[in-house]
Amino acid sequence: MTAVDHLRELFHLIASVLTWPVLIGLIGLAAAMLAATGAFAREALQRRMGRRHALERARKVLDAAAEGAADATDLRIEQALQDNERSRWRELGRLRLAVRVGPSLGLMGTLIPMASALQGLSEGNLPALAGNMVTAFAATVIGLSISVVAYLIGAARESWVRSDTQVLAFHAEHLVRSLDRSGAS
Repeated sequence: MTAVDHLRELFHLIASVLTWPVLIGLIGLAAAMLAATGAFAREALQRRMGRRHALERARKVLDAAAEGAADATDLRIEQALQDNERSRWRELGRLRLAVRVGPSLGLMGTLIPMASALQGLSEGNLPALAGNMVTAFAATVIGLSISVVAYLIGAARESWVRSDTQVLAFHAEHLVRSLDRSGAS
C-alpha cells in the first residue's frame, strides 16, 4: 500500500466517523425548524389579530425606565431600547445560522454516504448502493428545506423587528418629550 492509499483510508475513516454527527445534526436542526415554524405561525396569527406581545412587553419596559429617578431617564430609555433591539436581532441571528448550516450539513450528509455508495458499487453490492443513495438524497432535501424555511421565517421576522423598532422609537421619543414637559412645569 502506498502513502496515497493510506491517506485515502484515513479520509474515508474520518468521513465515516462524521456520518452520525452530521445526520443527527440534520435531524436536530429539522426539529428546531419545526418548533420555529410553530412559533412563527402562532406569532403571525396573533399579529394578524392585532396583538403584538413582544411589542407590548417592550413598551412596558420603556415605561418602567421612564418612571425611575428623574436624572438620566433618557439614558435608561435608550438602554431599554437598545437591549430590546439587540435581543430581537439575536433571535434572527439563529435563523440566519440555520440558513447557512442547513445546506452545509445537507451537503455533508450527501457526500459521505455517496462515498460508501460508490464503494458498494465497486464491490457489486447493489443494496448498499441503493441504501446509501437514498440517505444521500434525503440529506440534501432536508438540508435545503431547513434553509428555505429558516430564510422565509427570518425574512418575515426581520420586517416585524423593523416595524416594532420604529414603533418603540416613537414611543420612547414620546416618553422623553412628556418627561421634558413635566420637568419644565
